Amino acid sequence: MKLLLRVLASAFAVAMLPSLAPAADTPIKFVLDWKVQGPHAWYYLARDKGYFQKEGLDVVVDQGDGSAATVAHIVSGAYDAGFGDMNAIIQTAAQRPNEQPVMVYMLYNRSPFALITKTSSGINTLKDLEGHTLGVPAGSATHRMLAPLAAKNGIDESKIKVLNVAPNLVEQMLVQGQADVIGAFAATTYMNLVALHQDPEKDYRWFFYDQYGLDLYSNGVMVSQKLLRDNPKAVAGLVRAINRALLDVAADPDAGIAELKKVEPLLTPEIEKARLLYFLNNQIISAEEKSIGLGDIDDKRMTAAIKTVVGAYNLPRTPALDEVFNRSFLPPKADRLLTAAGK
Repeated sequence: MKLLLRVLASAFAVAMLPSLAPAADTPIKFVLDWKVQGPHAWYYLARDKGYFQKEGLDVVVDQGDGSAATVAHIVSGAYDAGFGDMNAIIQTAAQRPNEQPVMVYMLYNRSPFALITKTSSGINTLKDLEGHTLGVPAGSATHRMLAPLAAKNGIDESKIKVLNVAPNLVEQMLVQGQADVIGAFAATTYMNLVALHQDPEKDYRWFFYDQYGLDLYSNGVMVSQKLLRDNPKAVAGLVRAINRALLDVAADPDAGIAELKKVEPLLTPEIEKARLLYFLNNQIISAEEKSIGLGDIDDKRMTAAIKTVVGAYNLPRTPALDEVFNRSFLPPKADRLLTAAGK
């Protein structure tokens, strides 16, 4: 009888082993705003250095096709989280309440939206855009925010012919004269022009949206309503891992570019490092960031931005700030301070 009891006890213990095994990592599908570039280094570093795994996450990082498109991908359920445009979140929240993703970590404190034209184009002011051809990729956040820019500056947007361009051909269309002006993220186009052996300072004119009345936030990390509701622990872990990786890359950009090189062997490290530093120094590091830390926002500024977007698009409702941004997952401010980027 004693032997039988021991056998039964052993069998019971073996049967219980699966329930004692560690829980599987939470899967998260994460979509970027664009093709692999320097400013994406921290996502891949977080993945490949095990930062996501340490937080109990299994994160798949996919390339994207536009900052505004990130929002649509998450709303559709194809992705759980991503890196994309705050202004597209505002529009979605106004039109389809409770479906919009929620931003949980703001990265681009300053909007990188810009219109770029050749100095020889005859486009010397924003008003001169009327009657010309604008080349932009479908899903571009820069194009999406052209309406409020036009409204603030007395431009008849209907007089601008829009030409949808493949993402990898935007700058080439401008260089070759197939588009009179392009809409893009400033750093992306700046470095792409350099790669095309152009002089972006001397031969091109830049119209930055924030210099013409649109003081907007731009890209950050957003999550789906479902992930936010069902697994807040995973959201907090995602934010912690990305914040940690961003600080690492800022301190050692070469390490970040080395990770990107593994993902996209054909990229040019010198170009992507310069692009990475441009974004860090021009879109991320700011007086506001020094005051409140990475990932956070100024509530008054965001409230004004929401009103700007709602007014420009004549949206049916004005979303509350907490519908589009949630700071409760941010690490302590002391862990989010970045005052300089490495070389």
